Amino acid sequence: MVVLTAAAPLKLMIVGASGAVGRQVLELALAEPKIGPVVAPTRRPLPPRPRLANPIVDFARLPEEAPWWPVDAVICTLGTTLKAAGSQAAFAAVDRDYPVLVARLARRAGATRFALNSSLGARAGGNFYLRTKAEAEAGIRALGYPVYTIVRPSLIDTERDAARPLESLSLVVARALRPVVPRRYRAVPAQRIARALLDGVLRDARGERIVESEMLQD
Repeated sequence: MVVLTAAAPLKLMIVGASGAVGRQVLELALAEPKIGPVVAPTRRPLPPRPRLANPIVDFARLPEEAPWWPVDAVICTLGTTLKAAGSQAAFAAVDRDYPVLVARLARRAGATRFALNSSLGARAGGNFYLRTKAEAEAGIRALGYPVYTIVRPSLIDTERDAARPLESLSLVVARALRPVVPRRYRAVPAQRIARALLDGVLRDARGERIVESEMLQD
């Protein structure tokens, strides 16, 4: 097996650090000895933390020559809903175009490890949502990251800052029926997804690894 060994703590970029999964990634990363400085570009400021750089950006106009692009690894948890986005084009921008752009700019600046939070069932022949997720996976894959991890969770079990009534109802049902729901389709705690993403950039084995939803269960 070919390995890519980190000689020093990794400099990590987290994209989507203000979201449900991204917040968990940030907490785990800042407590991880194998992670050094953390860069988390966001639209709104995060609470200040030691070792955290938090550039405020507009993802539609990312500064391509910003000094914070050179990192060792990137974790991307960007995502929205069709309702919040307002259109399919706006949804695709957040869930596909921005992740691929970030991946391209970070790769150009020297990043060698990437972990993407995708979705259960992501595939080219799926519905618009699943097809968009698959296109994001493929777009990043084409950039040639030596270490590339894709995490495909089912419904995310978390408390949202913004109300998502349909998701909340789905979670109530999923929690009640958990014992009889197949492992692949059970809701996954946000922290478990975050752990898989962080482990994805910390692994030294080269190549692509896909973590399916059933692999995130107890």
